[in-house]
Amino acid sequence: MPWTPSPTRYDTMPYRFCGRSGLKLPAMSLGLWHNFGDTTPLSLQREMVTTAFDLGITHFDLANNYGPPYGSAETNFGRILREDLKPYRDELILSSKAGWDMWPGPYGQGGGSRKYVLASLDQSLKRLGTDYVDIFYSHRFDAETPLEETAGALATAVQQGKALYVGISSYSPGKTAEMARLLREHKVPLLIHQPSYNLLNRLIERGLLDTLAAEGMGCITFTALAQGLLSDKYLNGIPADARINRPGGGSLSREHLSDANLAKVRALNAIAQRRGQSLAQMALAWVLRDPRVTTTLIGASSVAQIRENVAALQNLAFSAEELAEIDRHASEGGVDLWRAPSSDWA
Repeated sequence: MPWTPSPTRYDTMPYRFCGRSGLKLPAMSLGLWHNFGDTTPLSLQREMVTTAFDLGITHFDLANNYGPPYGSAETNFGRILREDLKPYRDELILSSKAGWDMWPGPYGQGGGSRKYVLASLDQSLKRLGTDYVDIFYSHRFDAETPLEETAGALATAVQQGKALYVGISSYSPGKTAEMARLLREHKVPLLIHQPSYNLLNRLIERGLLDTLAAEGMGCITFTALAQGLLSDKYLNGIPADARINRPGGGSLSREHLSDANLAKVRALNAIAQRRGQSLAQMALAWVLRDPRVTTTLIGASSVAQIRENVAALQNLAFSAEELAEIDRHASEGGVDLWRAPSSDWA
């Protein structure tokens, strides 16, 4: 039976302006980094995507190398778009990125060269089966390519009509401001920044959020759950279906599951329980507490996870006492894999 979206899909999801732009994004966006490659049944992928849309999630975030294998997440989402979501394309925000290694040879190894960035965008559009993406990102800072060249490539993507907006990911405050200036010279605004941010990785509080506010940019955070560490999954050890035991799950290592980190997780879980939330729900609400954060990406391996995460929006308020107690446990946990080499953070 053909799928039709819920008529109440916009009733409860909050939508926030992205910086000083006129674009609104849902408070939660679905990231397709994991579980949307060829190792996950397409039927499950379709169920997760359509459930997210039914819950008011209009933004779906991809990148050229999402999978595994590379490119497969875009190909699979493209099929779902063609078979289920095509009538609703103008209700969707689709994003993709270029920055990491993607194809053999010197021109496909990532970075910010004009050759790589624009070729990658064309490949992404072909896999997705669409003429344009709403947001196209430079996925990482590239110290080996002049920033002017990367900015020019992003501007060309907009000027050619292949992207409506452009963004960056994992850039430092200084390079963010520099990229915004360079794009202004092309009359193209820098819409949004996508950094890693969670209770155990608070680096962006050291200048980046202030820079985004000053530049009028939005912020879409990823890894709000620290690849699942900030959930109830690891409170009693490492389960057999944990990410570290699945293909493509190398972004979470056993070192991240140190005794010190698990002690923090258990203390934070106790606070969440007093709030009537799961730890994952509190972790998501905490990221969204800052008005400079436009939206946060959620990942999922099941429909139930999506529903649980979206339910966090029912309680986004924190008392001063709760925030002070959280601060006692929300400290650096060594879970930020993107500080280097993708950025020039000191």
